[in-house]
Amino acid sequence: MVSKERKLELIKEFGGSEKNTGLAEVQIAILTEDIKNMTAHLQIHKKDVPTRRTLLKKVAQRRHFTEYLAKNDVVRYKAIIEKLGLRK
Repeated sequence: MVSKERKLELIKEFGGSEKNTGLAEVQIAILTEDIKNMTAHLQIHKKDVPTRRTLLKKVAQRRHFTEYLAKNDVVRYKAIIEKLGLRK
C-alpha cells in the first residue's frame, strides 16, 4: 500500500495539482508504486496468496489504463511509459 505522503507526491508529479487525481497518468503511477511494493513483499512471502491475487488485479487495472491512454492520446501514453519505465 502506498503511503499518503508518497501518494500526494505522485499526484503532484503526474497530475499537476493535489486535486487532480482522476487523470490516467496519476492512476497508472499510483498503481505502479503499489505493484512495486507488492512484488517486493511477495519475494519474501512466497505463499501469500491474497496479496498475489490483489497484485494480479492491480496489474490488470493498470493495463486497462495504459490501453485507454494508448488508444486516446499516444503522446501522453509514450510519456508516462517512458517516465515510469514500463515496457510496451
